[in-house]
Amino acid sequence: MRAESPGPQHEWLDGAAGPVVRPYTLTGGRVRPPVDGFDLVAFVLATSARGGTGGPGLQPEHRRLVELARQPVAVADLAADLDLAVGVVRVLLGDLLARGLVAVHQPPPAAYLPDDNILKAVVSGLRAL
Repeated sequence: MRAESPGPQHEWLDGAAGPVVRPYTLTGGRVRPPVDGFDLVAFVLATSARGGTGGPGLQPEHRRLVELARQPVAVADLAADLDLAVGVVRVLLGDLLARGLVAVHQPPPAAYLPDDNILKAVVSGLRAL
């Protein structure tokens, strides 16, 4: 569900019009975050080191991300809540991370991957059912 945007509403815009601001304008034309990429299930948490939502120079989307990250939330959930592409959210989160406004907690890497022979045996067992 798309949230109503703040500010004056225009008669010539409706719910089917889609976003008025293109994603590349939100990121300043960048397609990669200034830091390493974020996993979709990585948790983002606003830091309590600075009060408010980050001060001057932040776009409304940056401020909204900080607000949503007051509780731990996954990157994919942030993208869904803001109704933005995951790539755009990753770039915006990179900006916030560089400013120290959020912390990103990556999931631990898979320490153990099963052997191919085990996977083949499981598939064969399932087919036999």
